[in-house]
This record gives sequence, structure tokens and C-alpha cells, in this order.
Amino acid sequence: MTTSTSTSATGSASPARQVTVELAERSYTVHIGHGVQRLLPQVVAALGARRAVVVTARPAGQTPDPGVPSLVVPARDGEEAKDLAAVTDLCRRFVGFGLTRSDVVVSCGGGTTTDTVGLAAALYHRGTPVVHVPTSLLAQVDASVGGKTAVNLPEGKNLVGAYWQPAAVLCDLEHLKTLPDREWRNGLGEIARCHFIGAPDLDGLPLLDQISASVTLKAGIVAADERDSGLRHLLNYGHTLGHALERATGFALRHGEGVAIGTVFAGRLAGALGRIGPERVAEHHDVVSRYGLPTGLPPDVPVSELVELMRLDKKATDGLTFVLDGPEGPGLVRGIPEDTVGATLAAMPRAPAW
Repeated sequence: MTTSTSTSATGSASPARQVTVELAERSYTVHIGHGVQRLLPQVVAALGARRAVVVTARPAGQTPDPGVPSLVVPARDGEEAKDLAAVTDLCRRFVGFGLTRSDVVVSCGGGTTTDTVGLAAALYHRGTPVVHVPTSLLAQVDASVGGKTAVNLPEGKNLVGAYWQPAAVLCDLEHLKTLPDREWRNGLGEIARCHFIGAPDLDGLPLLDQISASVTLKAGIVAADERDSGLRHLLNYGHTLGHALERATGFALRHGEGVAIGTVFAGRLAGALGRIGPERVAEHHDVVSRYGLPTGLPPDVPVSELVELMRLDKKATDGLTFVLDGPEGPGLVRGIPEDTVGATLAAMPRAPAW
């Protein structure tokens, strides 16, 4: 993984950052800064694509120009639209446009659009290049980088997916200027959990530095473990409970909010198992609170339902499984007794997250 700085795509002195995800022949660059969306025609030309399908959840006037003949397909951000039916519909649109595996798919939207379009690109012709233009903070620091694509089933979140690395990622900070407060929090939940997996004290940094540090951390972990055989599990810090909370609330609780609460819970569970001391447990709460994120469980979600949902987590191959802090840093802990998990959940405070 390499990081560099240059002028922005607008030609001004405002810095832009480039983070390279080092994966041999599948390596790619994440461009971060104001105006970097304008690099899209250059990226598409370098791929040799003759046409593009642009799947966008943005208003018509904000559709990125790929610089080649293109089909624009409207999308809708949100977990309710992230399913196999959406993937099928996209692939049929690709066929209708005559897209080949030498062309390119462009996603432009939040995390759910990025996930869904990424999976469609992974499956179409057994793999068609995809370029992500993430337009939410969550998508910029998480969903667009690393090649994990997935959609939901009624039984659980992200249960059907594939690894498919993008050809490039363009994180244009201009898209973040109009984000509503809850979308900011959605992304901040992922930034907050970075404190415990290798990128501490990001809350006092400028936004460009926060995003760059989060992407740099993820790029290094993905380069070392692309397919979740070990180290990459660290990126799931706070996610086991977070995903369960999303499902239990019918996605009324946003992903980043769930991860924030899951991060506080991870600290409490690590403390209950004797892996960390009281000060480190308290640090989980304090870090999450500094970002203005929720730290307690929603009022009306039963502990038993959360435990049942966590059994469906993809990591849970040997009982309840969590990424937890410990004396030598965070790691995957399997086979945690359900009564310990339940008691720790029951001791969490309850408070509305929105």
C-alpha cells in the first residue's frame, strides 16, 4: 500500500491524496480530494473501455461523465434496495446496452449502491471492470475500497456476495457538502472504530486526513489479506452487533450508528472476558462519544433477538464470534459463551440513536 499527495483534479493547489491498494496485477488507486470525479474519463480511457454503464443514485445534474458512450441507470440508495433482484435488473440493463467484459461499469452513490453495483459487475460476464465514485462518507471510507461486494437476504445482511476489486475509486469530497447529519454519522461510525484497529485519534483531524487515514488503514489490511483468511477480520470491529442492530430495527438504525454501538459493546465484551482492563473499556465509549455517535442499545430491541441474529454472522463458524481488543491488540475470538454475550448486552444502556 502506498500513499501520495498531488494537486486536485480541478488544477488548484488544494491537495488530493492517492492511496494504492497493492494487489499485484489487481492493484488500483483510490483518489481522495475535491474535484477528483473529473478524473473519470482518464481512468476509463486507461482501461480501454469503449462504453460504460453509469449506475447513479445522485440527481441527474451530478452524473459523472465517463468520456465514452454511456447508459445512465438510476439507482436508489438504501438497504431495502440492496438485494438479488436489483443485481438481476442491473445485469439485464448491461445486456440491453451491449456491455462487454472489456467495457466498464461505474457506480455513483452511497454504500448500498456501491455494494450492489459491485456485485453486478463481479457477476456480469464473470467479471467486468468497475469504477466506484462513492458519494457518502460511509462509502468513501469503507464500501468502495477492498473489493467486498454483497447484497442482503431476508435472513441477514451481506449474505450473498463476491470479492471483486474495482479498477479505481474516486472519493470526491464535493459530494459530501450536502450530506444530511445522519449520513455524516453513518460514515463517522466507521472512522471511530479505526481507533481500535490501527488508526487512533482521527477525530481531531481535518476531513481529508480522516478519510485518507481510514482508506490507508483499510488498503494495508486488504493488501495483506484480500479474502478474509485472517487479518482482514479486524475491519469487522463493531460490525457483528452492528449488523444485528440494523436487522433488528428494520434498518431504521443506520450502518455507522450500529457499528458505533457495536464498538462500545466490543469494548465491554472484551472487558467481561478479561482481555482488557476498565480504562480500555471506557476508552471505547469515550472515543465513540467524541464523534457524537450513539453508545447505547435502542430501547425496544430484545437481547434474545440480537443474539439470534448474531448467530447468522458470516464469521460465526464456531459459535458466537467477535473481533475484540486484547493484550496484544485486536483479534478474532470464536466460541464466546452466549450467556456472557447476553449478560453484556443486558448491561448496556438503552437510548434512542436518532
